[in-house]
Amino acid sequence: MSSPLRLTDIASQAQVSEATVSRVLNGKAGVAAGTRHRVLAAMDLLGYERPVRLKRRSNGLVGLLIPELTNPIFPAFAQVIEQALAGHGYTPVLCTQTPGGATEDELVEQLEERGVTGIVFLSGLHADATADPARYQRLAARGLPFVMVNGFNEHVQAPFVSPDDRAAADMAVRHLEELGHRRIGLAIGPTRYVPSARKEQGFLAARPGADGEGLVQRTLFTVEGGHAAGGALLERGCTGVVCASDMMALGVIRAARERGLRVPEDVSVVGFDDSPLIAFTDPPLTTVRQPVRAMATAAVGALLEAVAGTPVQRTEYVFQPELVVRGSTGPGPGAGKGAPVARARHLPLGG
Repeated sequence: MSSPLRLTDIASQAQVSEATVSRVLNGKAGVAAGTRHRVLAAMDLLGYERPVRLKRRSNGLVGLLIPELTNPIFPAFAQVIEQALAGHGYTPVLCTQTPGGATEDELVEQLEERGVTGIVFLSGLHADATADPARYQRLAARGLPFVMVNGFNEHVQAPFVSPDDRAAADMAVRHLEELGHRRIGLAIGPTRYVPSARKEQGFLAARPGADGEGLVQRTLFTVEGGHAAGGALLERGCTGVVCASDMMALGVIRAARERGLRVPEDVSVVGFDDSPLIAFTDPPLTTVRQPVRAMATAAVGALLEAVAGTPVQRTEYVFQPELVVRGSTGPGPGAGKGAPVARARHLPLGG
């Protein structure tokens, strides 16, 4: 049985007045949406059951397809997308692709059978340049709104939301160059994926000829993939390594330590994503932050516009990433003694 409601406890937890709590509980107008959510969250945290009149009926189901949960950047996206959908009264349905499990096409079919209002694709087949885009053309023809995150396909008529991958690679290279590194390598995923191809383009624009020297290693988007690529790049004398994901960067650091090399004293490593907890690794990882909240919010906004019947053009919304300098990068052998450590656009760990 639920405990009797105590306005004082809820007000203290939500950091609002008891009068505000009373207005929320009685469903009265004049309370900002953010304040209302704080009060309801406080009730949930304190173990109070929400009054029946506060339980909104869902506006519909929205599918969210993500490739996996092992890489923390995907749960981070999923959490923000689900929060944004819930804030608009929609119930998210999370679908995760696992090895040997349902394919993306099968998951879409299951979502359609459940009568979803729309679908958000995160790093799906739309990001694979070798995949057949006809599946999305057929989906559009059936009138089901959808939006794509991380990956662009010119043959699909839908909104796309992406970080500027070319700029991300360029700013990572510039950071290492400013620190005095002259031999810089890239650990990248398979280039059939649009985000990988774009990062490689940005890297090669900053470091022409690097591919011919074997300084671009294409591998898997995992710690193990980064470990393999890192070993090859270190054998080629790299003192700085740019990685396409934080997980790959952790693999590169492991490869360096296996060779008796210190990070950042001997080798500097830059990741990509700034996924949760990455600031607390050893050493804290310098990385290019993917603007998850802004991208996820834009994706939900574009989807709901389409759901509302607003004509949506094929548009790619590109968001600027941000370099977060931490402890995995330091002066390179070309910096000279006492060279200053670059702090380009340094953000606080919790920023």
